[in-house]
Amino acid sequence: FFITQACLPLLEQSPDASVLFTTDAAGHQGKAYWGAYGVSKFAVEGLTQTLAAELDNSAIRVNCIDPGPTRTAMRKRAFPGEDNADLKTPETLAPLYLWAIGPDSRGTTGQRLTWDD
Repeated sequence: FFITQACLPLLEQSPDASVLFTTDAAGHQGKAYWGAYGVSKFAVEGLTQTLAAELDNSAIRVNCIDPGPTRTAMRKRAFPGEDNADLKTPETLAPLYLWAIGPDSRGTTGQRLTWDD
């Protein structure tokens, strides 16, 4: 939040700017025992919508991406018994992130974007 607020004056000077957060299914649907992590992802999604509304008359887009289950070290710690060999890699997600911060996503703001296999 604070970094985003600090960067807004610079972003406002750009003719094409994007703020992009990463969320999780735990921020869209509450899950038992996910505690602070789930609450933080609900906050990310709320911040995305709020900031997008506040910046509606600017060139700044604000979105979040739910990448879904991804083969990361964090996922391995959260699900140590899971065979993650079939999960997508972070590199697989790069095109979605690049699209969301690039000029092709102009007009898309306040959205929760997801990865579709």
